Amino acid sequence: MAHDPIADATLELLTRRDPDVATWIAKEAERQATTIELIASENHVSPAVMHAMGTCLTNKYAEGYPGARYYGGCVYHDHIESIARDRAKRLFNCAFANVQPHSGAQANAAVFMALMDPGDTFASLVLSDGGHLSHGMKINLSGKWFKPVHYPLHYDPSHPDFERIDYDAVERVCNEHRPKVLMCGYSAYPRVIDFARMRKAADACGALLVADIAHIAGLVAAGVHPSPFPHAHVVTTTTHKTLRGPRGGLILTDAEDLAKKIDKAVFPGMQGGPLMHVIAAKAVAFGEALQPSFKSYCTQVVANARALAAALIDLGYRITSGGTDNHLMLVDLRPRSDKLTGADAERWLELAGMICNKNGIPQDPRPPKFTSGIRLGSPATTTRGFKEPQMRQVAAWIDQVLAAGVESIGSPTGAATLESTAARVRQEVRSLCQQFPIPG
Repeated sequence: MAHDPIADATLELLTRRDPDVATWIAKEAERQATTIELIASENHVSPAVMHAMGTCLTNKYAEGYPGARYYGGCVYHDHIESIARDRAKRLFNCAFANVQPHSGAQANAAVFMALMDPGDTFASLVLSDGGHLSHGMKINLSGKWFKPVHYPLHYDPSHPDFERIDYDAVERVCNEHRPKVLMCGYSAYPRVIDFARMRKAADACGALLVADIAHIAGLVAAGVHPSPFPHAHVVTTTTHKTLRGPRGGLILTDAEDLAKKIDKAVFPGMQGGPLMHVIAAKAVAFGEALQPSFKSYCTQVVANARALAAALIDLGYRITSGGTDNHLMLVDLRPRSDKLTGADAERWLELAGMICNKNGIPQDPRPPKFTSGIRLGSPATTTRGFKEPQMRQVAAWIDQVLAAGVESIGSPTGAATLESTAARVRQEVRSLCQQFPIPG
């Protein structure tokens, strides 16, 4: 990790005050610095974003909104939140922004509260096809308070849009169930979303279109993925992932009447006091994303994802839908070995210093605890400075470790091969990470 005197001083102070916590923070910093982060929903923030979060702003309650707080002493917080809102509106070219949601899931919950009554119907993607738990999982608020109906991907392998959104099915589901809200935007979908086609389906049944762009927000802001505006009535997102900010949520709209409902749903509907230190970090991240260099970054994010996907295909893996248009891909491990599970791959790759997550693939025959796939992403590696050659090297390392892992299954000598292969790759990964340090 690059030298950051402020971070060094902070850790030194914490080490004196609370060595137990400081020890584990230091270990985590070392882990991040020496491993390759391939989880599609994670990234490395800039020192400026990180330092904004660790300020005196954490001391203050600021319930309400700029100019209308329920506590005194918020004059400077009003300025900071106004900067964050103004930058968000510029970034996504919209009229209204609420920067207070603590997470993307809470942003979605607030929007549901604003747009629907308990028991109302909404439509979203089949969750196992790449949706999100806040889009209708039975044990989530969205599935308990509201009535989700789902549209699928194309499941026919002979169809040219195999494993892509079935827009005809979207229209059929909407016409049949007349949902109040149509959700689009996903957590494991590697293709461009046709927001105009989604709006057409919403208009035909009188629904409001909500686009959850948590994964692709940075790409949208940079213009390397189509924007949900002007098609979506409301847009939700996280502020980390491709947007490369702090962990948090954001809600956007062009409609003043919806903005008023959303503000009331966020506070006092869903949350109390906003996290002003996080809002300050959001403002910093939005400012960074407004710079020309951010478009270059996001363009490389997509190029790196495509390079990784192509290299894995060449090595015998299957990428769902045949490739990627954004920052992520779902890797079907079964063509490489029918013994290989996502849980195995996640564990073995972490031994070698490559961090990913097991993930179900569309119509996965295995349960979520094991899965037939892994999800890989390029935002964090691109932040480090990786380009196509490094992504192809990552693909080669992935294959070497997984091949050794498959050999270890049921073999008395295979475990030693896996251990030695993972150890060798771990050292090579560490060396590459030293050449491409994370910000800090």
